[in-house]
Amino acid sequence: MLRGIPAILSPELLKTLMEMGHGDEIVLADGNFPAASNAQRLIRSDGHTIAALLEAIIPFFPLDYRVERPAVVMALQDGDQQPPVWELYKQTIQSFESDFRDYDYVERFAFYERARNAFAIVATGDRAFKGNLILKKGVVR
Repeated sequence: MLRGIPAILSPELLKTLMEMGHGDEIVLADGNFPAASNAQRLIRSDGHTIAALLEAIIPFFPLDYRVERPAVVMALQDGDQQPPVWELYKQTIQSFESDFRDYDYVERFAFYERARNAFAIVATGDRAFKGNLILKKGVVR
């Protein structure tokens, strides 16, 4: 055990976050996301929500300030309402990245393609509508 590391961050996830370099991306995937079939590295985090994982990850994970939108969500389709978790994610991110303004909204199949190229996918049991989130790692300033 280490002090100050949230228990929700498994050794495998913590190791992955440490191995990631500038510009690498990690996907926090909901329970419906095809994580296993798209992942280069798959990390299981069943039973946890993306919001809880994000809250644990973001204090240690600098977002890439050199890109306009270092956090990515799956774009809404006609008739979809904005998921409430997006506002929660935004508030969590802004508590550590004060210059964060908005997401990059990516069409569903383009999101899957981006996920296939991500450094890792964290598979959760989250049931939130359109809960998937991609984070691009930056540098510690």
